[in-house]
Formats: sequence, C-alpha cells, structure tokens
Amino acid sequence: MIELLDTTLRDGEQTNRVSFSRHEKKEIARLLLNDLNVDRIEIGSARVSKGEFDAVRKIVQWASQAGCLSRVEVLGFIDGGESLQWIKSAGCRVVNLLCKGSERHLTEQLRKTPEQHIDGIVREIKAAEQMGIAVNIYLEDWSNGIRQSPEYVYRLTDVLAGFPLKRIMLPDTLGVLNPENTYAYCKDMVARYPGVHFDFHAHNDYDLAVANVYAAVRAGIRGIHVTVNGLGERAGNASLSSVVAVIHDQLKMRTSVSENRINQVGKTIEAFSGVHIAPNSPIVGEHVFTQCAGVHADGDSKNNLYCNDLIPERFGRMREYALGKTSGKANIRKNLEMLEIELNEDDMRKVTERVIELGDKKEIVTQDDLPYIISDVLHYDTLDCRIKILNYSLSLAQGLKPVASLKIEIDGKAYEETATGDGQYDAFVRALRKIYKSLGRTFPMLTNYAVSIPPGGRTDAFVQTIISWNYEGTDFKTRGLDADQTEAAIQATLKMLNKIENKPKDEN
Repeated sequence: MIELLDTTLRDGEQTNRVSFSRHEKKEIARLLLNDLNVDRIEIGSARVSKGEFDAVRKIVQWASQAGCLSRVEVLGFIDGGESLQWIKSAGCRVVNLLCKGSERHLTEQLRKTPEQHIDGIVREIKAAEQMGIAVNIYLEDWSNGIRQSPEYVYRLTDVLAGFPLKRIMLPDTLGVLNPENTYAYCKDMVARYPGVHFDFHAHNDYDLAVANVYAAVRAGIRGIHVTVNGLGERAGNASLSSVVAVIHDQLKMRTSVSENRINQVGKTIEAFSGVHIAPNSPIVGEHVFTQCAGVHADGDSKNNLYCNDLIPERFGRMREYALGKTSGKANIRKNLEMLEIELNEDDMRKVTERVIELGDKKEIVTQDDLPYIISDVLHYDTLDCRIKILNYSLSLAQGLKPVASLKIEIDGKAYEETATGDGQYDAFVRALRKIYKSLGRTFPMLTNYAVSIPPGGRTDAFVQTIISWNYEGTDFKTRGLDADQTEAAIQATLKMLNKIENKPKDEN
C-alpha cells in the first residue's frame, strides 16, 4: 500500500493567483479525506497570517469531530518553537518541519553551519514531543543536496533516524530530477535507512513529476505527495489523478484513494481555484475519454480494440465519440446508440456527410445536435417538440432595463408573460421562468454560458451559444446557432426545454 499526502491546501495554494477562502479550505479538506479517502492532507503553513490560522483551526475542528485529526498536518519552521505554538493553538497535532536538505541552501540562505542547524532541529523535535505534536521532517532541496552535497544529507539523516519521527520527506523542491536519478537517489536513501518511512515530493518543472513518482515508488518509497489537478508553485506538483492511475495500473500497487470520486473533486477544486483543467489533462481533462477518429470508434465496437485500462467509468466519467470532420459512420453510430436512434445505411451516409461538412466549417457538433442534424438532412424531426416559441419581442433602451415579452406553446396551449432583466436574454429567461412558476413546473438552473464564433471570427459568421444546465441533479448542455447571439441563446434554451419534456417518465 502506497500512502498519499495531498498538499493542495498548502503547496497547491502557492499556485500564482490562487487563494482559497476558509469555507473553501474546509470543503476541500472534507472532499480529500472523506470523498477521495487520501491518507493525509497538508492544510497550510504556520505563522503565515491570521486568515491562515482561522482556516487551519476551522479544518482542525471539523477533523476532530470527524475522527481524522491525525491525518491533518501543517508545515512548520525551525524558529525556536513559534511555529509549534501556532500549530498547537490551532489544534493541530502533526507538524511537517521544514529543514535544509542541501548544504548550499543551509550556508547561503540561513548562513549557518551544519552543527548549528542540526542543534536547532533537535531542539524543535524535543519541543514538539513535549507539546504532544508528532513530527515529520521535510529535507528542503533534498534533490540538489543529494546530488551536490550527499555527505551533508547523510550526516543530517543519521541524526534524524535516531528520533521517533513519523516520516522523513524527500522533496525535489526545484523539479530538477529525472526518473533515472530519482530511482538511484531514492534507492540509496531506502537502502541506507531501512527503518525510516520516506515520502517523495515531486515538482513538475520538466513535466516529469509523475514519471519521477513512478521511479520513487519502484525504488521503495512508501509515501507520495500530490495535489489535485497538479496545482502548485511554478509548473505545479504531481497530479493526484495521474499518480493514482500510475500506481494502480503501471506499478500494480494499491492506494486508499476512491477512483470514482477523482473527477468530481477535480472539478470542484477547478471552480474554487479558478485554474482551468487543460482539456487534454490525463484522467480529468474534458477530451481525454473522447474518440475523434472514426476508425477508433469502429475498433471500440469490435472488442474494444482502441481502449486501455483507463476506463472512464473508473473515474466517474463516460466515453464520448466526437463529431466533426474526422468522424466516420462508427462515431456517429456510437452517438446514435446513446440516443437510441436507428438509421438505415443510406440515411447514415447523408448524416455523416453533413457532420463532416459542419466539421470543415469548424462547427462544434455535439451528441445533442444529432437529432436536429438528422431533421435537417432527412426532413424528419426525431423529437416531438412539445414546447414551441410562438413569438417574442425584446426591447433595449438607454437608461432602462431590457424588456422581453414572450408567447410560448406547451402541449398545444399558449402562455405569455413579460419581464425585465439585466440583459435581453436574462429578461427572456425571467419571462419564461414566470410561465413555468405559474404552471408549478421546475425550471433548470443555468450553470454556464459560453459564446464562440466557430468559423474563425468573420463578421458574418454564426454565433454559437453553448449553455450548461442542471436539472434535478443531472448536468447537460444545449447549443444554439444563429447570426444573433441572443437568438442563438434562445434556440439553446428551447432545445433544453424540449429535451426535458421528452425525458422518459421514469427519469423525471
């Protein structure tokens, strides 16, 4: 079993422009410990600020009530006991004590001798013991230390190994290692100190953090540090999702992490941090479980020839088949199967040609669009449009709020309403909500609104509006396409309403 420490709340918050609120920190701690079930979390640094103290205390209070206080850790410093007192006052019971793991950092930053530094560390460890605080040791800049001043590293570790420490943590602080020397240096430490539990802390400056983790585990390291979505200073830390997949699949070893919660937790921290997940990020990227080439979709239909062990359902996701200029019949057929739509070969050929044509224009073609493309191509609408917009009027005047008047038909009966809003589309939606409220119907929550111009920014291009909705716990998207942005949004909204109306009764 490989132990994981997640440091999203400490090292991850050192990402440029990332700062979590106290409420967000507590929620992230809960997600990490309860939902993901990581072994330990590092939640902050001692003596940073009053806000940091309040956040740490809030997490500690929750963890104490939840029975997981021993899994919560705080970074502390060699400062004559001030960090320890700060940590004790916050209620935490584990300190990750930051020491100098390279002689160069020691002599040029602290301007101390090894003897002076070791004496300070020993005093801090003894003080922590008296306070009832368990100690882990960070050997800061260990990767450069083991390369440039190995005798200093051994001398320091010889002393530390004589104390009842929980762990000695080996950081690649500047991200300078590669898998080859990571293995060699970690193997050396494990062989020299067989009774010590070592953690490895990787940084991603050369995009080698996860590869170095792989090498460290192979060398016998028992603990690995990660962050959600690879957050962290400079290029970030080793990503939790990738590390878990590599340990489980490539190394055939176990962790405590619940894989099926990885994607949802990653999305939550994406929202809290404001740092977007790259669409091609392994495991959690938007596109990584999407097949684009038609030949791949065809292979998936023939005994999963283009699938590997990273099955999306493991991580709370689903495989998708992109629609565009590289699509073949197999991609389209996969999407139609999900929609429970059947077409004969001739109709399939026509629809495929239309999808490829849209792809050549850089249109984003989604699964939700297929029924409308089929209708366009075959003059047959696969959805029964129970809701129709009979007419609407939008007005905008300087100094006045926009006004929308709307008349719609639901199952053959007309309804109309008028509303003001912060914009023309907002006024339209408010009028629509009024109608739904009068009928006692639930109106979905709009969760995201994105506008793009697919063909490359021409002034006469269509405007593509993609709206994300949540209805009774289900997330989905609809798209509208028109020369006018508001009209495109209204089209997307109408698609949403009919999509809900046409859900099977047992889904409502």
